[in-house]
Amino acid sequence: MNLAVLKERAQLNHQVRVFFAERDVLEVETPALSQAGNTDPFIDSFSVNTAQGLRWLHTSPEYPMKRLLVAGSGDIYQLCKVWRKDESGRRHNPEFTMLEWYRLGFTYQQLMQEVAELLHTLIPHLQKPPRFVTYRDAFLETLHLDPHTADEAALAACTRANGINIDGDMPAQAWRDLLLTHCVETRFPTDRLTFLYHYPASQSALAKVRQENGQWVAERFEVYLGVLELGNGYQEQTDAVRNRQILQQDAQTRGDGIAVDEHFLVALEQGLPECAGVAIGIDRVLMCRMQVNDLKQVIAFSWEVA
Repeated sequence: MNLAVLKERAQLNHQVRVFFAERDVLEVETPALSQAGNTDPFIDSFSVNTAQGLRWLHTSPEYPMKRLLVAGSGDIYQLCKVWRKDESGRRHNPEFTMLEWYRLGFTYQQLMQEVAELLHTLIPHLQKPPRFVTYRDAFLETLHLDPHTADEAALAACTRANGINIDGDMPAQAWRDLLLTHCVETRFPTDRLTFLYHYPASQSALAKVRQENGQWVAERFEVYLGVLELGNGYQEQTDAVRNRQILQQDAQTRGDGIAVDEHFLVALEQGLPECAGVAIGIDRVLMCRMQVNDLKQVIAFSWEVA
């Protein structure tokens, strides 16, 4: 236990609350346990046996927060613990603190600006303005490759040309992910935020999609400091039918019996207002604020001793 870290986290949390109070964004609380787990194929939930049956620890407060938006809450934020079955390491702890907020009538471009304002408040040594770059331009600048038009063979050849030797075939998105993490992200500056946006439409999740330069792209972004991803945001998909299709498709891809969240989907049928939302990993922000390189240095009790 490090008293200086505890005080720094308390001050950070206070600054978050002041930031949103000044903008008239309401702080809310939603259940940590729900009747449905996360159906995203790349996120695994912890389950808990209760007297009323199996419940799932939330990996994000997204679904109940959107139910509040449907019910007329207006702009809201939440600072809470979430759980994901990630391996424990320098950048991961299965239990971590998330800040999530939704802004009615915002575009994702406006939300990126607000995220930058908050992060510059929470990480005061950041002096340079953030950089905003599309997924396509980041690949072109680093690899001279258009990720939206390159086929699997071209992506695989580019991967191997950059010293990443993978045997066998993979889907195009898997090659893109390798190039992003091993080549593109490593070029992001360590002294300013990088906002990467307009991901391939195949990575839209619950974000809207649009056409850009003749290609369908997701209206979503991720924000980094150096290679450290701090958060991701969406122009939220408001179409109830499309949301149901996505969750059902994800559940089918997982194939492990996790059911879609019907409470969430039924609420969306009443009409989710146009909004943009974002989730930020607060432990990682605290790492950046204190200029340390291991999550264990900013958590009172890491996974191994919790």
